[in-house]
Amino acid sequence: MNILADLTKKSPENIEHIISSIQGKLQMINAAAMKPESFTASSYEDLLEIYEMVMSKDRFSPREMQAIVEELGNLKK
Repeated sequence: MNILADLTKKSPENIEHIISSIQGKLQMINAAAMKPESFTASSYEDLLEIYEMVMSKDRFSPREMQAIVEELGNLKK
């Protein structure tokens, strides 16, 4: 995906970019559990907020990682 993607637009492509970026940054072992198609446009703002927080940090404690994964799980349809 284009690095300069306009993430202000709710689209399946942006949801896919957000989820794959979070998975990569957190080095999620079970990335298949977080499929982009499991999220809808109605949760986009929350996904974007999580994405921005994850991208802004260099390291995460195990507790932080668990909280992020749990929140993503809560946003799945």
